[in-house]
Amino acid sequence: MTVVTARTPFDMATVQRGARLRRSPFYEATQRYGPKGFTVYNHTLFPINFDDFEAEYWHLLNHVTLWDVAVERNVEVTGPDGFRFAQLLTCRDLSKCAVGQGKYVLITAPDGGIVNDPVMLRLDENTFWFALADSDVLLYAKGLAANAGLDVRLSEAEAYPLQIQGPKSKDVVRDLFGPDILELKYYWFSRRDLDGIPVIVTRTGWTSEVGYEVYLLDAARGDDLWERIMAAGLPYDIRPTGPSDIRRIEGGIFNWGADMDYRTNPFELGLDRLVDLDMKADFTGKVALRRIKAEGVKRHIAGVDIAGEPLGFNETKWTVHADGTEVGRVTSAIYSPRLEKNIGYAWVPVELSRKGIQLTIETPEGTRQATVVPMPFVDPGKQIPKS
Repeated sequence: MTVVTARTPFDMATVQRGARLRRSPFYEATQRYGPKGFTVYNHTLFPINFDDFEAEYWHLLNHVTLWDVAVERNVEVTGPDGFRFAQLLTCRDLSKCAVGQGKYVLITAPDGGIVNDPVMLRLDENTFWFALADSDVLLYAKGLAANAGLDVRLSEAEAYPLQIQGPKSKDVVRDLFGPDILELKYYWFSRRDLDGIPVIVTRTGWTSEVGYEVYLLDAARGDDLWERIMAAGLPYDIRPTGPSDIRRIEGGIFNWGADMDYRTNPFELGLDRLVDLDMKADFTGKVALRRIKAEGVKRHIAGVDIAGEPLGFNETKWTVHADGTEVGRVTSAIYSPRLEKNIGYAWVPVELSRKGIQLTIETPEGTRQATVVPMPFVDPGKQIPKS
């Protein structure tokens, strides 16, 4: 029998970094505010928090936060056939998206799987930006273009977004850009010049709160833009933060790579509204998605309330059981301070995704009972971000 001697766990802080990992234009600015941790997202260093996660959550709910999301690299589609190729990428009908408007879209694979779920901006008739979750969509798009027979150019746009989020975000952007910026409708955008810094301001965010994104169009001005926003936000107690997983789970926002990927399809996620099977234009995966819809799906992602003491954010996918049989996985779970309960998402068979179904979940803190509940957990009509 082999005897293993206990050793000190590996210190993840010593993981090699190196020049192959990119830094955002705001990297130096964020360093001055004391980030407590980084991850790597789209090959770029990404600050994940500057304070306790719960403290950042409450600040988002009550004040205003600034968040470096330049890691959401934008794939630019342009050229004479830019519209036709952009439509080939996504199952949402882009003819319904005006110039100056954005849409939440799904990029689909030939088998109907989800390659990514970006926010897309339409800059002109044939130019589109797709702000990506952590993946290599530019390579996927280049492969698709190689066989599409279309006159299109693909690149990574020089566009680096920051998010200004929270109930006082309107005050900050008003002071930065003037009162007319408040006329910007949800998911629309406007080109602006901020003290000589070229930007695009969008009425979007990944928080389910009122918010804006400011896309920097000149990487050399990253430090200037960051400090200009912080100065404008000082009267409103602005603070830099990382992503709030508590708030995005409360709001029913999925995280590509954790809650969905190329092995899941829109109908399993309840994202039917993003699939326009009746449009005349073709898109990748159209045949497969028609078949999937006709046949019906066998599993769904479901919201769950998890009993017991507060749980930390899951670092692995927890096993789900029903009547002693393994039936699925929890992909995101966390304690919601305002709801005073643990909430999350679980992939389960369709018959176990109905409200009130009882499940058992294996967590690092032991076995917990769970109940299937509707999503989103907070503000199901999405009135807060639209307000």
